Amino acid sequence: MTEPTRDPRLVVEVLSEALPYIQRFSGKTVVVKYGGNAMTEDTLIDSFARDMVLMKEVGINPVVVHGGGPQIGELLKKLNIESRFVNGMRVTDAETMDVVEMVLGGLVNKGIVNLINQSGGKAIGLTGKDGAQIRARQLKVEHQSPEMTAPEIIDIGHVGEVEHISTELIEMLAARDFIPVIAPIGVDAKGHSYNINADLVAGKVAEALDAEKLMLLTNVAGLMNGEGKVLTGLTTGQVDALIADGTIHGGMLPKIRCALEAVKGGVASAHIIDGRVPHATLLEIFTNAGVGTLITDLPQSPDAG
Repeated sequence: MTEPTRDPRLVVEVLSEALPYIQRFSGKTVVVKYGGNAMTEDTLIDSFARDMVLMKEVGINPVVVHGGGPQIGELLKKLNIESRFVNGMRVTDAETMDVVEMVLGGLVNKGIVNLINQSGGKAIGLTGKDGAQIRARQLKVEHQSPEMTAPEIIDIGHVGEVEHISTELIEMLAARDFIPVIAPIGVDAKGHSYNINADLVAGKVAEALDAEKLMLLTNVAGLMNGEGKVLTGLTTGQVDALIADGTIHGGMLPKIRCALEAVKGGVASAHIIDGRVPHATLLEIFTNAGVGTLITDLPQSPDAG
């Protein structure tokens, strides 16, 4: 079957529009959290891998942090290990943590690495244990009902939060033209492993690397207002106000807080983008329109990427 002929003028127009963004972001680091539909649909998987390779080819240094919750749940089900959740977080005992490490550090991580390599890139798969990149501590979860005088601390096992990010290994790989692909598994001072939310890890990695951009792929068009319209360029102050008035709530709240914290921590901009759109990362970086919500405290021109 013959492929449809592309109008050469359209190709030139696209390249011309992308040029100032390529010049602006060459040599900069972009941290991308990869998950959701972009990780499960074949066409989106292929477009994501090609996006990472193209970014590297034009001088941008992509760093990928990935999730894998559905894949973990699927293997636990096959092994007849019950999944329990507290406040949306998987209760992770030692047996479950073994599965988490197998899935995130093995199956999912190496699958992404292979896809990027097959697209012409040079990817290296890592977990937070490699090079002691992600120092973690156990996440303390509080629960309080109206009749309780004090919150109850719930032990959800090997679920962690980031204590420290070491960037030495990531920077070494990026300098040698590799694309680091990081599974969100951390380790504490005693060598215990912890499963950490991938959005949180991506945000902290972006802060530690002084990244130009943090890009969080989601299964929605972006942050929406009460009328269902996607909000685009926002300052951290505007985001704080949207949280306070309840516009940002539910499942979007942790993701927005992660993006907000990253920008307040020195990342130039954070993007909540629609991972259901093919080549979403390139559209957000290299076009005037973009495909999601941008959060920054830097002065932005109307066509800033």
